[in-house]
Amino acid sequence: MHAVEFQEYGGPEVLRVVAVEVPEPGPGQVSIEVAYAGVNFADLKARAEGYRVPQLPFRPGLEVSGRIRAVGAGVEGLRPGQEVAALTDGGAYAETVVAGAATVFPLPPGVDLRTGATLPTVLPTAHALVHEVGRLRAGETVLVQGAAGGIGTVVGQLAKAAGAGAVLGVVSDASKAGHARAHGYDEVFVGPDFGEEVRRATGERGVDLALDPVGGETFRRGMDALAVFGRLVSFGNASSAAPWQVGQPELYPRGHAVAGFSILALAQTAPEALRALAGRAFRTVAEGAVELPVTAEFPLAEAAEAHRLLGSRRSTGKLLLRVG
Repeated sequence: MHAVEFQEYGGPEVLRVVAVEVPEPGPGQVSIEVAYAGVNFADLKARAEGYRVPQLPFRPGLEVSGRIRAVGAGVEGLRPGQEVAALTDGGAYAETVVAGAATVFPLPPGVDLRTGATLPTVLPTAHALVHEVGRLRAGETVLVQGAAGGIGTVVGQLAKAAGAGAVLGVVSDASKAGHARAHGYDEVFVGPDFGEEVRRATGERGVDLALDPVGGETFRRGMDALAVFGRLVSFGNASSAAPWQVGQPELYPRGHAVAGFSILALAQTAPEALRALAGRAFRTVAEGAVELPVTAEFPLAEAAEAHRLLGSRRSTGKLLLRVG
C-alpha cells in the first residue's frame, strides 16, 4: 500500500509517498481501509517540530474515515465492511491504518464518508470546549481564537445553539471574517490585538468564556479579556510558546478559572469518556444542528500541498486528503 511519511523534520517538502506493507490489527485494534484523512495543525507541528513523534520515520495524520478491513482479538461491536470514523495515534496518511477500537466510531445514519472524516478531532473538541469543559450558559459571551478554522467553525454554531449572548471571534486575516460570520459569530476581530475591540463589544465587561488554541501572548490577552468569574480554556499551543502558567495572583482578584483540553490526551487516559463525548458531538451533525464545510481536498500524493495551504493561515473550515 501507499503511505505518506517524513524521515526528517522540516517544511512540507519532507513529506514523501512510500510503499509499505499493509498493517494488521492486534488485540483490541481494527484496521481501516481509508477513504479520507483529515489534515490538522498538529500534523504540521509533528512534521516541523517533532510534536508527538516517538521516532523517525513517521507517518502523520490523526483522523480518518473509511471501512473496517479487519478486527483484532477481543474487539466487539465493530465488523469488517462497517463505515467508521476513527481517531488514530498517527499514521492516518495511508491507504490502510490501524486504530484502537475504543477510538473507532460507527458513522451515524445519513453521514457519508467525506463528512465522516471531518468528525473525529473537531466535533468532540468543539463540543467539549462549549459544554463539558467551557460549561457555557445561556446569555454568556464567548470569545474564540481561530474562529474560521475547523474547530472555530463548529464552536460558533454550538455556542449560538446553546444560547450565547454574543459569540465573538478572532481571525488572522480579514478574508476569513465572512466565513466566521456565516457560522455563528456576531462580531469578528482581525489580528492579535483584540483587547480594545472586546472591551467595546462587551461594554467594558469582558467575556465569560475564552477559548484559546494559540498560547503565548494570545493566552495572556485572553485572560485580560475575561469578565469577573470568567473562564479560559486552553486547547493548543499553535504559537509554540513556553507552557503557560497561572496562579493565585492572576486568578484570585476577579475569580477567574483556567482549564485545558486535549482530545489526544483524553483518548489515552479516558477512552470511554471520549466515546460518550463523541456520541453527543456526532449527533449534532446527524441532526443537522452543525455543519463543518470541507473547503479544500487533495489526493494523498499531494499531502505537502495541503500542509502548505494550512500553514499559510489562509484556509478556512476543514482540509482533507482523498485516499480511497
